[in-house]
Amino acid sequence: MMRSTKARVAWCAVVAAVAAGVTSGSAGAAPSQFVVDLAANTGALRYGATGFLYGLGDEGIPNETMLAALNPQVTAQKAPDGLQHPNGDALKIAPMFKRAGGREIQIYMQDIYKNWPYENLGIADYLSKVDTMVRKVVADPNRTSYVYVPFNEPDGIWYQNDLRGRFLADWKTVYQRIRSIDPGARIAGPGFSSYRSADLRAFMTYARDNGVLPDVVAWHELGNDFFTDWDNHFNDYRGIETSLGVSARPISINEYGRFSGDLGVPGNLVQFVSKFEASKVDGCLAYWTTAGGLNDLVTRNNQATGAWWLYKWYGELTGNTVAVTPPSSTGSLQGVAALDSAKKQARLVFGGNNPASGTYDTDVIVRGLASASYLGSRVHASVWGVDSSGLNPSAGPYLVREGDYTVSGGQLTIPLTGLKGTSAYHVVITPDKDLSTVGSASRYEAEYARLAGSARVTYGTNTGYSGTYFTEGYGASANASTRFVVTAPTDGYYNLGLRYSAGPYSGAPANRSIRLKLNGADLTDVALPGTADWNTWNTATTKVFLTAGINRVDVNAYATDDRDAINVDYLDVTAATGTVTAYQAEAGGNTLGGTAVVVSDSAASGGRYVGWIGAGAANTLRFNNVTAPAAGRYRMVVTYANGELGEGADNYNSNIVDRYSDISVNGGTAKRSYFRNTLGWSNYRTTVVDVDLAAGANAITFANGSSGYVPNIDLIQIAAPTG
Repeated sequence: MMRSTKARVAWCAVVAAVAAGVTSGSAGAAPSQFVVDLAANTGALRYGATGFLYGLGDEGIPNETMLAALNPQVTAQKAPDGLQHPNGDALKIAPMFKRAGGREIQIYMQDIYKNWPYENLGIADYLSKVDTMVRKVVADPNRTSYVYVPFNEPDGIWYQNDLRGRFLADWKTVYQRIRSIDPGARIAGPGFSSYRSADLRAFMTYARDNGVLPDVVAWHELGNDFFTDWDNHFNDYRGIETSLGVSARPISINEYGRFSGDLGVPGNLVQFVSKFEASKVDGCLAYWTTAGGLNDLVTRNNQATGAWWLYKWYGELTGNTVAVTPPSSTGSLQGVAALDSAKKQARLVFGGNNPASGTYDTDVIVRGLASASYLGSRVHASVWGVDSSGLNPSAGPYLVREGDYTVSGGQLTIPLTGLKGTSAYHVVITPDKDLSTVGSASRYEAEYARLAGSARVTYGTNTGYSGTYFTEGYGASANASTRFVVTAPTDGYYNLGLRYSAGPYSGAPANRSIRLKLNGADLTDVALPGTADWNTWNTATTKVFLTAGINRVDVNAYATDDRDAINVDYLDVTAATGTVTAYQAEAGGNTLGGTAVVVSDSAASGGRYVGWIGAGAANTLRFNNVTAPAAGRYRMVVTYANGELGEGADNYNSNIVDRYSDISVNGGTAKRSYFRNTLGWSNYRTTVVDVDLAAGANAITFANGSSGYVPNIDLIQIAAPTG
């Protein structure tokens, strides 16, 4: 977040292409070689690159499913009640981040100030603010997940010309103040805007000599030099530690990606992912656009851009990383690979080209197969691609190539041509057990999904399955889970076709059942008639209401007995029809309280919406006579617009406001829901809120008793969660 005007002007001139390293792609040129060595184990996966600066805005912004599917690790957020931006408060987003599996939340403490560069009101003023912030953290239930970042880019703010004098003294003062209030605090620094070797050495020397060493060492990688010099930066810093006798610290590059050309571009971002994973460091995507969108991985709050799929692939790597050798260590074509002996799969994520707009050919050479004998003498490989979609929803991955390959001399070659420079690619290698192709647009193969509990892939002797195999391990288990990530083009009903086998199993009933979980919540138990044997397959179809964009569907064992002993082949997702009842906000039967008023807008579905709801408890919109055929939980699709901009640093970013509404049913306890900014008052989007309705007529009220407003409400639609 190098936010000085000078830096921004300079970076606006940066082109999207990587400045160094040329991958083949010219006519007639020989393909480059990208080598994966399965015999060279490089350690446990860290997933460190899956981090975000201001990637989270408010509770539910972005949709929790969009976050959880990425296996997130680190997020850097605003100081508690800070003025830098309207949203992104570290303590407020913490519950969702932890539910999604997040590991660490960094607190940008100087973002307590409104402006950038931060107002220089003296160290005494800052210390008083530090006192207040740290006490709030100590009182927070997630206190052990926080890391304090006391200074952000000190070389660009109060200490531009005094990094080895006043900055060091203030670092010691603030560090000791934090520790005096929170003795177990973890503190990150120095947070330079770029890699500054001499200044970093001076900082670490002073910190060592004064007992104020950071628990996490942080700096930013925001320029072209990352692509050519990352290894030099990393090795130089580790050398500083060694020379000073300082134990190796975790490293956090808590801002990465250039101002222009990297965010949202899979082929560029894969280079950061691969280098950070190889070095086992953490990294947070830089905050160049709007908060709450996972730094351009998410659009419209719950729809994926092309770059989101890159991080989803990365987050689904399992086992240990293995060595990769790109055509050039400083070139643009980079990747990360992993081998999972338990799952009997090898995976590679790669991409990047110079120029980024061009195409290239490469041979993926996989070596060391003799050390992974469980893959066999012939393997199956599928290669998937995802293109850059900018800030628009991505069409999702597509199959580039699929085939069987004979292993010769412990290696194989997968030739690939016409790859796109801005795209990323995903290779999945399994034993040669495929019985059908894997490229169906609607079918999600279980053996490629994320597994949990006792669920496993064995590549045994069964027959009749689809794709390359299936998942098993549901017998004698209450925790087996096959976790699918599926895409729905629109809000609506879809048929989930679960293909399974349920043969004879000692102690199990003939007919089985399984529990479906949707977006983290239990949905329904599905009855599964038994099959004649474990090579006989059946399909059970459940009609489910899905949210437009990404949805997580988990197929879970749930019983202490073996009624859920099945094998899972795939999940087929196809559009269906179902009853969805719409209620216009401006309808005459509704009740408008206080300042709430009907307003004309040709972009609204009925040409009108209801606005000026909230900013006082009396200003409400109540939908009357919302009818439900039976009592239960329903999906309420809210169509709304919210273009509000708020205060904050006014020289970069758009300070969007995610308005919220307290929604109550029949006068009951209100539930707060946030509505992602739609970046314009005539841009209408949808969000889905679960509501519990009584049989018959119901009243649903939108309100906000604070000083803030509810978004403009166009209509609501009510649908049962299952058909």
